Amino acid sequence: MYILAIESSCDDTSAAVLKDDILLSNVTASQAVHEEYGGVVPELASRAHQQNIVPVVHAAIKRAGITKDQLSAVAFTRGPGLLGSLLVGVSFAKGLARGLGIPMIEVNHLQGHVLAHFIKESEEDHHQPDFPYLCLLVSGGNSQIVRVNSYKDMEILGQTIDDAAGEAIDKCSKVMGLGYPGGPIIDRLARQGNPDAFKFSKPNIKGYDYSFSGLKTSFLYHLRDWVAEDPDFVEHHKADLAASLEKTVVDILMKKLRLAVKETGIRRVAVAGGVSANTGLRNAFRDHAKRYHWRIFIPKFSYTTDNAAMIGITGYFKYLDKDFASIDLPAYARMEK
Repeated sequence: MYILAIESSCDDTSAAVLKDDILLSNVTASQAVHEEYGGVVPELASRAHQQNIVPVVHAAIKRAGITKDQLSAVAFTRGPGLLGSLLVGVSFAKGLARGLGIPMIEVNHLQGHVLAHFIKESEEDHHQPDFPYLCLLVSGGNSQIVRVNSYKDMEILGQTIDDAAGEAIDKCSKVMGLGYPGGPIIDRLARQGNPDAFKFSKPNIKGYDYSFSGLKTSFLYHLRDWVAEDPDFVEHHKADLAASLEKTVVDILMKKLRLAVKETGIRRVAVAGGVSANTGLRNAFRDHAKRYHWRIFIPKFSYTTDNAAMIGITGYFKYLDKDFASIDLPAYARMEK
């Protein structure tokens, strides 16, 4: 079977084609227009999706070496995300599926991130986790520990009660005047800094839940006091600030994950989402694999950010179950209860 997948939940327009569970193409158009605003502007994002969706889908089908008439189904991100952005992808998927007379498969964006580890680039690619496994899902909008029992049976063990890890990093980067998106900037600077130079607040939340609002506030207040004494403090210490911030975030994430591994007994541990591209977090995963004998799964960089390949592999599993969507299904901005 050939599955076309479409992802448009935020500011990246992405399309991919899979032959069964083998990825043939994965094309993404990013939007640089948001950088000057310090964050994604929903109206601008949806307009850019309208411009990008046709050429991106065309390129994905062409690179896969097939024609649209060979497609077996269209998988698409239904939510959660920015509603205007989602509507572009959902509407396009509906029109294409109806025009070709093939089924549609709706995919939860977060489920796609968790299942990104099952994307194969060749028949010889066999580095996929066995069920059950734990997945640390960390991005700009989500920080969760998920127990994955099967592709359609996932249990959220813990999640952020306020800000997500990526959101906290982006906001601290903005406070430092480093630009947007903050994740890659902080990552690059942290490689040059001392992670023990500064100490910031860590939450004391019971169970597996996360909180990053206290860290963000602690960072803001400390920086305010330091800049009052030295107006050039950030410029003189930005590498150490970035390294200390990154270490604090990683420590918070890994502490709860260690607890989940200990109490569930599951030592197959994956990481997913945009923040999984962070070097410090990846190094922490490798360190924990050696120290605690975990079997870890770290995605390729191209599968960490929003991409259609993860939507396609989720669509593949749902296709096997004939779990198809009706034409009248709406997009949704937030997780359905």
